[in-house]
Amino acid sequence: MAHQARKRFGQNFLHDHNIIENIIASAMIRSGENWVEIGAGQGALTEPLLKKVQHLDVVELDRDLVTWLEHKFSAQANLKIHSGDALRFDFASLAPKGEKLHVIGNLPYNISTPLMFHLLETTNCIADMLFMLQKEVVNRICATPDGKSYGRLSVMMQYYCETEWLFDVPPESFNPVPQVMSAIVRLVPYSKPPVDVDDVKMLGKIVTEAFSQRRKTVRNSLKKLLSENEIINLGIDANLRAENLSLSEFAVLANAVSRKPVETL
Repeated sequence: MAHQARKRFGQNFLHDHNIIENIIASAMIRSGENWVEIGAGQGALTEPLLKKVQHLDVVELDRDLVTWLEHKFSAQANLKIHSGDALRFDFASLAPKGEKLHVIGNLPYNISTPLMFHLLETTNCIADMLFMLQKEVVNRICATPDGKSYGRLSVMMQYYCETEWLFDVPPESFNPVPQVMSAIVRLVPYSKPPVDVDDVKMLGKIVTEAFSQRRKTVRNSLKKLLSENEIINLGIDANLRAENLSLSEFAVLANAVSRKPVETL
């Protein structure tokens, strides 16, 4: 019996075999790796993954789909299905000691950004991530300064990971057909971030403050944290907007705030 996609779970099931083959090929699976699939759906990626990996952990929220998947893959000894919410799941618990996970998934559009930030909390145990996301989100992840797509997601993802857009996935590759184009992105966590940051939380705060008022110059959007002269003394043009600043410039701003005496903040 077919499972009906549920809108509240953001379910759009992939069925295009050419796209599936391209995703599996892009995963570059090697012997002995630990793979985790988020949101298996109807097993479009699960089935070919099981043919290539020694062990696969699947995290699925929809309990009906969990039952469906357990029945479909009951003969697969190399599969373990976890019924749970990926936004709260402890992915580090799946990584064998001293080894890292390879994460793959067709992420629901409605939770993709918070889910990626949740995964970034455990990048020390993740080798790489291969995700299908709304194309607009992939554009934002991979965006560079001076563009409209460049924002908080761009800066923070690029602090944690090397980002690579791979290819687009048209709406007709899914059932039901979404109203948006999708794309595949590869995220490879850095062993050492590309910039030195004293406090990652402060970097996040600076980036959030700046982009929450992205039409304002940083002189105005960051005035509660740094004065115009302080910004200028850091070698940054206070007349620029958030979208004009590079990751390294955001790092400089964040470190300057972190190093200020507490009473001046």
